[in-house]
Amino acid sequence: MRHPVHGVLFLDKPQGMSSNNALQKARWLLAALKGGHTGTLDPMATGLLPLTFGEATKFSQTLLDADKVYEATVQLGITTTTADAEGEVLEALPVDVSDAQLEAALARLRGEIEQVPPMYSALKHHGKALYEYAREGVEIPREPRRVHIYLLECLGREGDSLRIRVECSKGTYVRTLASDLGAMLGCGAHLTALRRTRIGPFHLEGSISLADFEALPADQRPARLAPVDALLVHQPALQLDEAGRRSFTHGQAVRGCVGLAGQLYKVYAGQDFLGVGTLGEVGELSPTRLVATQVTETA
Repeated sequence: MRHPVHGVLFLDKPQGMSSNNALQKARWLLAALKGGHTGTLDPMATGLLPLTFGEATKFSQTLLDADKVYEATVQLGITTTTADAEGEVLEALPVDVSDAQLEAALARLRGEIEQVPPMYSALKHHGKALYEYAREGVEIPREPRRVHIYLLECLGREGDSLRIRVECSKGTYVRTLASDLGAMLGCGAHLTALRRTRIGPFHLEGSISLADFEALPADQRPARLAPVDALLVHQPALQLDEAGRRSFTHGQAVRGCVGLAGQLYKVYAGQDFLGVGTLGEVGELSPTRLVATQVTETA
């Protein structure tokens, strides 16, 4: 029987599983009533996938704008329909690329660049995902998007296979980076492996694999969840007294709060997390999102 479970699970998603399937498996293991995720990873990809449960789902959007770090493997000389290993081979070309030429191409992809989103993506066109059109053989024109590549480096090279690390802004497609790199080098390329190692302030080292999570006794699994406020780690906090708690939790603004006007704050009364609120010009803290279950502050 499912029951209320509240918190965040930092999962190391396995290869070959969709983000939603990983969520549903973790939700089943916790017997949780409600669950969500903070953005998806392609089935081929592995790595950090924060999952939210119960009241924590109210803050799932927090990481959508966060920068991300990936480690990937790129195969030079072969292009595919999807720009990754799951697609059909389009062309195979000889590779004659020096290390200096590779570094020059990587340098051109650093900084603020434009990317054309791939057809095999979940972006919507008239309410329908682009990958659905692609499967029907329909090509939809896509506008380039500006993304920022903060770091792009080669970690190693074995023949025509490269290992790279990418630190990038939201909206970046690493397989498009691989495809663009191959085009610059004149030999084509596609992504053969992808692992997300960081999202915003959260690192893969703090995650647990789905297999290890399943191996835990059922009564020990909830202890692996971070608290409801875990995704708000860098959000400034405000403390309320008991009178303020009563007003805030009843949806009323609390007067006399000190802070930056217009700033969103996570709000506590003692150790209890109450939700988030926005501070007005005259020190009025207005509830933005309340939690129904009070939890212990982790800071």
